[in-house]
Amino acid sequence: MDRVDEEILRLLKQNGRMTSSEISKRVHLSVPAVAERIRKLEDSGMIERFTVRLNREQTGLHLLAFIMVELERPEHIVGFRERILATDSVLECHHMAGSYDYLLKVALPGTRELEQLISQTIKQIEGVAKTNTMIVLSTMKEEM
Repeated sequence: MDRVDEEILRLLKQNGRMTSSEISKRVHLSVPAVAERIRKLEDSGMIERFTVRLNREQTGLHLLAFIMVELERPEHIVGFRERILATDSVLECHHMAGSYDYLLKVALPGTRELEQLISQTIKQIEGVAKTNTMIVLSTMKEEM
């Protein structure tokens, strides 16, 4: 990957719908050359997929929170992961080093739904020993 590829990725991160024609003007390459570079970035796995980023507030998900989860024993990992992957309100799930085993990023309409998620879903998963929840007040930067 060279500087042109990095610039193409930067442009696509800003606007995933930018056409090869528009990108070609910015990186000073032909349209077929840009299309070929994008295809190679996809084939290499550098670009995993093109997607739509929704406005969380417009979708009614006004509450964003991070939930740290500690499991009792490693044999509970498989069941925990299966249940979390099937939970729509969990946006991200990270296996962590440290005093907690997992960090979940969740988006919900409000605190009532957060309470239900914690009490009726997460704490009901076999092996969940402890949770610690942090509610996001505002977000200055969020991208990937």
